[in-house]
Amino acid sequence: MRVSSRFYALIGAVSVIGLIIVTADVWAGGRFFRNGAVGGVSINAEGVLSEPTVAATNGLRQFVAERLQDVPDEMDAKVALRKISLRQLEAALQNSVDNDLGKLPDNVRYLAGIQRIQYVFVYPEQQDVVFAGPGEGWVVNDRGQVVGKTTGQPVMTIEDLLVAFQTASIARTSGISCSIDPTEEGTQAMQRYVARQQRFTPGVLKGIAESLGPQRITIAGVPDTSHFARTLVSADYRMKRIAMQLEESPLAELPSFLQMLSDSRVKVTNMMPRWWLACDYEPLARSDDGLSWELRGRGVKVMTEDSLVEADGSFTPTGKQNPIAVKWADQMTQHYGELSREEPVFGQLRNLMDLSVIAALVQKEGLLELANCHLPILTGENGDFAMESWNPPKTVASECSFIKRGREYLITASGGVLINSWKYASRSQESKAVGQLKSEQKHVDDNWWWN
Repeated sequence: MRVSSRFYALIGAVSVIGLIIVTADVWAGGRFFRNGAVGGVSINAEGVLSEPTVAATNGLRQFVAERLQDVPDEMDAKVALRKISLRQLEAALQNSVDNDLGKLPDNVRYLAGIQRIQYVFVYPEQQDVVFAGPGEGWVVNDRGQVVGKTTGQPVMTIEDLLVAFQTASIARTSGISCSIDPTEEGTQAMQRYVARQQRFTPGVLKGIAESLGPQRITIAGVPDTSHFARTLVSADYRMKRIAMQLEESPLAELPSFLQMLSDSRVKVTNMMPRWWLACDYEPLARSDDGLSWELRGRGVKVMTEDSLVEADGSFTPTGKQNPIAVKWADQMTQHYGELSREEPVFGQLRNLMDLSVIAALVQKEGLLELANCHLPILTGENGDFAMESWNPPKTVASECSFIKRGREYLITASGGVLINSWKYASRSQESKAVGQLKSEQKHVDDNWWWN
């Protein structure tokens, strides 16, 4: 929208989200830290996101660290392939229900420190399905997140695994997604406000944010009270913060979109660039007998498309792409691994995508039935195991950032997350190597994990 000859506003993009980087571990009595200070955000009972104090964040880290159990010696070493038996993991969960009121030891909560699921092995004779991937011991980072002790990558959690398994059928029809968007009423109010401005001053930014009002957080496919949902929103938030230059990028290779646009000669228009995080996998590798599978690819990519801001405050996809927005998306995709080490929430998101694709694969190929492996807790048939409930994020205040280019002032960004797990679970190629790898692995019958 042309605001005046002096500045342009790519208005739908004026969106700032409270940070929701959430540690996966929860203990009884930690409700204040869960909802009031976890990972850099306060989420009240009404679902409003806001920034916590530094003291609250430090308190969270101390709270998590003091309650973290020692990592068993045999789990501490970094290994390329750590295996998890779903049949025996199910038994461990049932034991916690029967004997400990559902309270889990840390080694179960953090799935033996596994950081990605790379392989799925089916053992019909043992009536078992086994997941395998890199793993190591774990520590608490400065934000209260539980990460690998040498890699800094977040470990997978039993809570996220449960959600992935129990929402696989829903994901088949609707996918899993989140978005943070201004309301149509707020966008209309902002358009009216901007139209009244004769010149741009930094004070206009406050007026834009106030007129736009709270933005709506939408989560689909998973419970909005789950850690899974919070991670989706948190990753969306972080991506926008980096793009909008609201905080410094942790990587020199990933400047903000605003800075890249300022340095370019690309014409400013009333099109709003929108980015979203999506799955990025190669076809699955499968053995000829269908008992061995490998998840291949980097897992996450950043995509972009321009949207047109309509007079009624709605947004219409154009099918076009801003070349600088494409460049920024490609840069983030290229450096996603390094970014995950600096901002573990992006690693958490990749974990969720891995879990979602694997859960879809297990259901699509009937791997549990093939192994005659019954998992009533993991699949949700048995409702005895209660997952932790968190305050659901619903709204967040708007905030603006801008950069000046000549006589133009650029104000931007928007985004989201989309996990189309069944699309990737439906693509595979036969591979002798993955079958050979399974034949080299020994199934262990007396423990739920092994190296």
